Amino acid sequence: MRKDNNFDFLRFLFAVFVVLSHAYPLSGIDEKEQWIYKMTNGQIVLAQIGLSVFFVISGFFIFQSMERSKSLLQYYKKRMLRLFPALLVLLLITVVVVPFVYTGVGSVFSNSTYLSYLPNNISLFGFQGVIDGVFDTNHYKAINGSLWTIRYEFTLYIVISFLFFIRTKQKLLVVLLALVFILFSVLYLFFMGRFSGSSILGMQGYHILNLGNFFIAGSLLASLKFEKYKSKSLLFVLILILILSLYFDFYDGIKHLIFSMFIIILGYTPIKGIKDFGKIGDLSYGIYIYSFFIQQLLMWFFKLNTINLAVYSLLISVVLAYLSWHLVEKSALRYK
Repeated sequence: MRKDNNFDFLRFLFAVFVVLSHAYPLSGIDEKEQWIYKMTNGQIVLAQIGLSVFFVISGFFIFQSMERSKSLLQYYKKRMLRLFPALLVLLLITVVVVPFVYTGVGSVFSNSTYLSYLPNNISLFGFQGVIDGVFDTNHYKAINGSLWTIRYEFTLYIVISFLFFIRTKQKLLVVLLALVFILFSVLYLFFMGRFSGSSILGMQGYHILNLGNFFIAGSLLASLKFEKYKSKSLLFVLILILILSLYFDFYDGIKHLIFSMFIIILGYTPIKGIKDFGKIGDLSYGIYIYSFFIQQLLMWFFKLNTINLAVYSLLISVVLAYLSWHLVEKSALRYK
């Protein structure tokens, strides 16, 4: 990916949004108390925006990665190296720390939920949020509630890989992705009541349709080479549509297309100072996977209020993300 763009900063910024958003419920405050929730008449919260951006950007660049890959093996190798080394290190750190905050009956090392935590979560589809006897007095018992999205992400990597065999047929790719996008949009807008409660491999229908369609939108825009259409005028129009949608309460109906277009155009409109943000490393994944656990530990030991929890957890998460990138993620990517 060319670096004369803002995507490193955008990923960082919206990872921060997720941290700030989680600080509310983890400190005992309803997420609906967020200023952005009140300003948008309950249409969005910070974590929702952050996840939407992650899946749009991921869909856009994973599609391009699939197009560049010389084989499916190479494609999956790149995907595995990006996700799993950092995740494994996080999980190993977690199982080392957990015994120090364990208050359950008997030894933690004979606790079946402790023993299953690492294998279940490294498998992605066996996502396990809780270890019995850990964080029992916190507002939430989940060890790391952020990890639930990774299985959706990886599933979408698999879905995109099916396009590998027609990756040179651009028109066909556009048509297929457009049809899937339309299908998901129709299901999301008109049949959510029927599918939201369904689940596949532990993944809920609502998140499949919502996050999945942001990913598909990103891939569709990549297949259209949408970055070629960047302009400040288009960016202004998209911002205006988004503002009107939030004001007149129709954001949910247009977000998958308009918001996705906005993020890609914003990413490809270089902003002085911001476009060079990635020189310090891609910290977004590290922030995302470490912050929830850090917040739970801070609440366990210090019972912080929302603002203090947000500030201290963000500072610690940024440091851990920096270490994760330079010691684990960047090193792993050399083998791709």
